[in-house]
Formats: sequence, structure tokens, C-alpha cells
Amino acid sequence: MTTFNLSGNLAKRATALLVGGMLATAALPGFAAPVELTLDEAIDMALKTNPSIKMSESDLKKSEWDVKGAKAAKSPSVNLSHNSIRSKSAESSALAYNSATGQPVSIPIPSSIGNRYTNSVDLTLPLYTGGKLEGTIEKAQLGNKSAAFGLEKTRQQIKLDATTGYYAILQTRNLVKLSEESLDQLNSHLKNVEAQYAAGTVAKTDVLRSEVEKASAEQSLIRAKNSYELAVSGLNNIIGLPLETEIAVQEDLPYEQYDKTLAECIEVALVNRPDLAQVRASVASAKADIKVAKSGNKPVIAASASEQWSDNDFPGTDNNNWTVGISASYNLFDSGLTRSQVKGAEAGLDKATEQLRQAQDAAQLEVRQAYLNMKEAEKRIDTSKVAVTKAEEDFKIAQVRYSAGVGTNLDVIDSQVALTSAKTDYVQALYDYNTSRAKLDKAMGIAVE
Repeated sequence: MTTFNLSGNLAKRATALLVGGMLATAALPGFAAPVELTLDEAIDMALKTNPSIKMSESDLKKSEWDVKGAKAAKSPSVNLSHNSIRSKSAESSALAYNSATGQPVSIPIPSSIGNRYTNSVDLTLPLYTGGKLEGTIEKAQLGNKSAAFGLEKTRQQIKLDATTGYYAILQTRNLVKLSEESLDQLNSHLKNVEAQYAAGTVAKTDVLRSEVEKASAEQSLIRAKNSYELAVSGLNNIIGLPLETEIAVQEDLPYEQYDKTLAECIEVALVNRPDLAQVRASVASAKADIKVAKSGNKPVIAASASEQWSDNDFPGTDNNNWTVGISASYNLFDSGLTRSQVKGAEAGLDKATEQLRQAQDAAQLEVRQAYLNMKEAEKRIDTSKVAVTKAEEDFKIAQVRYSAGVGTNLDVIDSQVALTSAKTDYVQALYDYNTSRAKLDKAMGIAVE
């Protein structure tokens, strides 16, 4: 046996190379450790990274600035201006009277070139606008509330998307396990059939039929694995991870009995849903539109102050003048413009009112659908659980009977297919129950923590 002795520095270098190689290997996509996630962690990641949340937050921030801009219109505004003018006057004449003769005399005025510099500070303060500024501010504030409700609506939708995406991984993972279990059972049965065929106790058709069923199970496993990969990619897209990231979910499809009645769920939805709050804000905004439109038939009063300096020498700070006053204006005739705007705003209010009624009906329908689907899935959980127990017993009996030579190969295959179908129904019922419950929470407008 050959022994190698490494010096201290050489040993350190070799160790560093070995560790570096291991780290580089672990960094490769094929060796990357899967991301372990609970449902709450997946929802939290989605709420922090999903672009829809970012866009809704931007809408909210914009609406806040819109409110500030609307309020600024009621405050005084100050304007500072400066004018520099260079001008030439043409030759002219002026008529005068000779004091001695009393006769008119024409006096020529030569052309001239001169400069004029003017500076002014003007202040304007609206005192009364007939409700126009107040209505504009109210509309901006309602827009801000609507944007806040829009953000909450987006958060609830993202939570639902993350929840259903997480449950899809659980469902497809269980279906992969069922497909693998079915394939193992068919492989075991095929070995038993081949052994009996070799002993001459069964016909060749039993072997062929078993091989066909095995191939069919392999096809089902391929489809199940593909569905699982698609579910993982779907959740990655929702929570902001690269699509190829492997995810290890830390939970299973749960079942907890729901204790609220349908009427209670509808009552909660009509109070809590952010989209209904948005439509109510639209109704209030339509009323503000009427107020703004009616201001066209009311006087406008404003206070103003101005101070001015003018001079022929730059910067023009001599010859000070100032004015202070109040101005009022009233539109006596506008060819029906204000009336048209009022009627249009009233029609907008009628539309917003109908939209609110439509949204309330749609919300009740959405709650009813989610609730009834949840209850239907809950009943299927109980029946499919019983079916799984009976199918397992039937499959064992069919195997024993076939091994004893009193049962047929078709009995074993049929019982195995029935067992897989019963287990699949149970997994599907759990998935439908949990996703319907998540949809019900969203339909009720349950706030996102």
C-alpha cells in the first residue's frame, strides 16, 4: 500500500480545492437543495414579491398625491414674474399751441429705443367656487379609499392564488404516490402471473393482460409526475421564485369542519368585500361629480393681491405699485353647458348605483358557489374514505383468490383499478374541499393578516 504525506500548506490547498469543488457541485441546478415551504410561508412570499401587489401599492401612492394636489387648489397661490422689454418708438408729432399767437403748432417727436423691466408678485386665494373645489377634493379622497380597497382586493387574490398553488402541489404529489403504488402493485401481480404461467396453471392471456395494465400504469405515472412539475412551476411563478426551483411542501391536505352557515357567510361578504367597498366609493364619487357640475351655475369669488416694480434700468426695482382686491364672476349664459354636465353626472350616478346592485348580487352568488362546492366536497371526503377501505379489502381478497386458483386475473386487475380510483377520489375530494374553502374566504372578503 502506498502512503502519501502532504506538507501543511499543500494539505490546506488540497482541502480548499476539495471543499470548493463540493460547493460548486452543490450550486449546480441538479444538486440544489429544494426550498422547504409551509402554506403560510408561501403566502407571505407571494405577498412580498408578486408584481400585482407592487402595482396596487403604486396606485395607492398615486392616489395619495392626487388628494394632496386637490387640496392644494384651495390654498393661496403666489406667482413671481419678471419681464424684460426692449422697444423702439416711431417718429411722430404732437400738437401744441403757441402761447403768443394762440395758433396750433406741430412739434416733431423723434424715434427712440428704450428698455423696460417689470417685476411683480401676485397672490390669489379662492374664497368660493360653488362647491367645485370641495367636490374635487372629495373625489380625490374617495379615489384614495378605492385604491386602498384595491390593494386589499389584490392581497386577497394573491393569497388565494398562493393557497390553491400550494394545494395543487399537495394534490399532485399524492397522485404521484398513488400512481407509484399502483405500478408497484401491478408489478407484483405480474410476477405472480408469470410464475403461475411458468407452472402451467394460467393462460398466456393473463400475462399479456397484466403487461398491458402495467404499461397503462406507467403512462399514468408519467402524467402524474408532469402534473406535479407544472404545479411546482405554477407556485414558483406566484411566489417569485425561478420556475425551475424545487419545492418541498411541509404539510398535507388538511380537513377541518367549517362551522359557519351560508347566510352568515353572505352577511360577512356584503360587509367586508373590498370590491363592494370600491363600488360604494364609486357611487359617492358620482355624487361628487354632480356637485362639481352644479358649480357651473354658482358664482366664483377670489381674493387677490399684487405688488409690482418697474424701471428702465435692470432689474427694474423702482416705481413700486400694489393692489389688493376681491373679484367675483357669475356665468349668466353658457348655451346649456352646465345643464348638460349635471345631467351627465346624474346618469353616471344611476350607472354607479346599478353597478353596486350588480356587484352585491355577484358577491352573493360567488359565496354561494364556493360554500356549496365546499359542502359537496366535504360529503365526498366521507364517502370516498369508506370506499377506500372497502376497495383495499376487495383487492386483498381478489389477490388471495387468484393465488388459490379460484379467482380470475380480471378480478385482480379490476379490484386494483377500483382501489386506485377510490384513493384518487379521496385525494381529489380533499383538494376540492380546501380550495373551495380558500375561495370562500376570498369571496367573504376575509382580510389578509
